[in-house]
Amino acid sequence: MSTRDPAGSRPAGRYAPPAGYEQGEGWVLFAGTILAILATLNLIDGIAAVSKSKFFVGHAEFVFANLKTWGWILIIVAIIQGVTAAGVFLRWQGIRWVGVTIAGLNAIVQLLFLPAYPLWALSLFTLDVLVMYGLIAWGGPRQ
Repeated sequence: MSTRDPAGSRPAGRYAPPAGYEQGEGWVLFAGTILAILATLNLIDGIAAVSKSKFFVGHAEFVFANLKTWGWILIIVAIIQGVTAAGVFLRWQGIRWVGVTIAGLNAIVQLLFLPAYPLWALSLFTLDVLVMYGLIAWGGPRQ
């Protein structure tokens, strides 16, 4: 019995990325994609909050400010996330730390936005944590 894969190119049980890809490249692409999705969702939430949409929890009490202020905060965060997502896809130097920072800030914003839309905010918080993992663990310079 051989300990090689059927093609005989590498030992069985060991992962090797396909030709042209580096290990962890998928996580970096995942982080960039999720950042772009988060930017879109935050922009939609921000516009809805500024326009006083009716799908947010009524009479929510925020730590500070009101729903309209949080809407503007989400719009600003969304713009920064969109630019950061483009930078992650283009592998701009140092952009991963901007991505980690904006994902961390957005995680905090989502926790503060909990009174308006609890389950949605927790879902976006979880995605922010995954983005931070992908960029910290795998977003370094290519070898």
